[in-house]
Amino acid sequence: MATPSPHRTAILNALDRLVSVVADLRHPETGCPWDLQQTHKTLVPYVIEEAYEVIDAIQSGDTDHMAEELGDLLLQIVLHSQVAQDEGTFDLQVVANGIADKLIRRHPHVFGDAQTDDLEQIHRTWDQIKAAEKGETGDPHRLSPKFRKYSRTLPPLMAATKISQKAAKAGFEWDSVDGVWEKFHEELEEFREAIAHEPHAHQLAELGDILFTLVNIARWHGLDASEALQSTNRRFIQRFEQVETLAGRPLTDYTLEELEAMWQQAKAALAQGAAQSSKGTVPSEIGDEYRRSP
Repeated sequence: MATPSPHRTAILNALDRLVSVVADLRHPETGCPWDLQQTHKTLVPYVIEEAYEVIDAIQSGDTDHMAEELGDLLLQIVLHSQVAQDEGTFDLQVVANGIADKLIRRHPHVFGDAQTDDLEQIHRTWDQIKAAEKGETGDPHRLSPKFRKYSRTLPPLMAATKISQKAAKAGFEWDSVDGVWEKFHEELEEFREAIAHEPHAHQLAELGDILFTLVNIARWHGLDASEALQSTNRRFIQRFEQVETLAGRPLTDYTLEELEAMWQQAKAALAQGAAQSSKGTVPSEIGDEYRRSP
């Protein structure tokens, strides 16, 4: 094996330092009481939170923030591995070797004798190797097992997007986007009817049908539903923060008409700021969005 480059050696030293710090935090006699109380289950919310903060940093384009958030996510991996090591089940070496071995197995065109640069073939090979690893002996073309996995392991909007994409690729698709819009209006009417006359469970089902149809509309137009909703959340928070700044006292002290006036004032102020920064770091589409009605 070739001697590691100075840069790779520095990386390994940094990782070793992190592992040592986490081990000290988990030391049964001198460690941190909070870290010592953690289990795999108690750490679940932090894994989710840190993963989303990484996504937010990526979307913001702030590389310093991205490096910080990736560090927070890496901490969760090291901490889970340390918890497992303390329990005698596995350690970070097992985790790292496991993913390295998996990558080598699933890339025979890089680490083996296979030769291809066809992305579709690469994806098929990946799926075949993955199925063999998991001992899946059923029909490899069946999508329902994958759909169940998406539903269990992904946030709902992301799961709906992947299910929609896979189903469409298999031919379960409308002839045109007009058919998807017709389905949306049909589902919207059924939801209104459910709200007026049906029990709660049926209302939830009809609301879910609307959301799933909107995911399909987004797919047809090359849009990501999760990204769109996250963007809307950010815009709402920015405007709401501006309203609170304008208010100066609890919002419950104002009438609806007064709140609406401050909301429009907040939109105008943010739109003006976005326009002034359009040649800088603020994406132009954000400025455009501020000019639309809520």
